[in-house]
Amino acid sequence: MAKATPATVALTKSGVPFALHEYDYDPDAPRIGMQAAEALAVSPQCLLKTLMAKAGGAIVCVLIPSDREVSLKKLAAAAGAKDAAMLPPADAERVSGYHVGGISPFGQKKRVKVFIEADALRHATVIVNGGRRGLQIETSPQDLIRVLDAVSAPLS
Repeated sequence: MAKATPATVALTKSGVPFALHEYDYDPDAPRIGMQAAEALAVSPQCLLKTLMAKAGGAIVCVLIPSDREVSLKKLAAAAGAKDAAMLPPADAERVSGYHVGGISPFGQKKRVKVFIEADALRHATVIVNGGRRGLQIETSPQDLIRVLDAVSAPLS
């Protein structure tokens, strides 16, 4: 088993069943989520990338399929805000406590509201970052929503 991360510790404490998947992380990949999906031989639609954004004045976490781009207009609407913008990488790292390429929605340094692409709920399982580069967590989307108190909305 891989070395524990704040994400795996948080999931273990919550009692949620999950599986870990490791792969060789490529820091030069143009799209990290797509590289992870390819390396793990899974559909990019069920491997969700973790993005950190600001909706209105609030920092939020966004989970969206690796093959899609988040619509900032739809994110703002889902968050009840006038606007939304992606956080700069340094801010995302500071808020989450993780390095870019290893940001997990679980076990973040500061708990923020989580939004998940509604289409992801149609999969039996989804895969999200496990808290370090090259580590992914697979769990059910229902457990993901329950543990993170996430809001499901069309985001792409």
